[in-house]
Amino acid sequence: MFPLLEAGEEVLVDTNAYHHCLPEIGDLVIAWHPQKDNLRIIKRVVIVDEQGNCFLMGENSLESSDSRSFGLVSLQQIIGKVTSKFP
Repeated sequence: MFPLLEAGEEVLVDTNAYHHCLPEIGDLVIAWHPQKDNLRIIKRVVIVDEQGNCFLMGENSLESSDSRSFGLVSLQQIIGKVTSKFP
């Protein structure tokens, strides 16, 4: 599978999207990488537990660093919901 975003593309992020609700399965989110300081990642939510911890997967599952390698991402690590992208 090919990456959803290419280098140089920009995204619009709703940073208030999860202030009063949990992410939903299928949402595309931007989050802080749980193991690499100051690295933001864009991944798709595939599982959400009752505390809001999310299992995130990349669109390019063969070459993506995602929850399969770093585990669940807490709601506090999620910056916001990607609402659109720009070329």
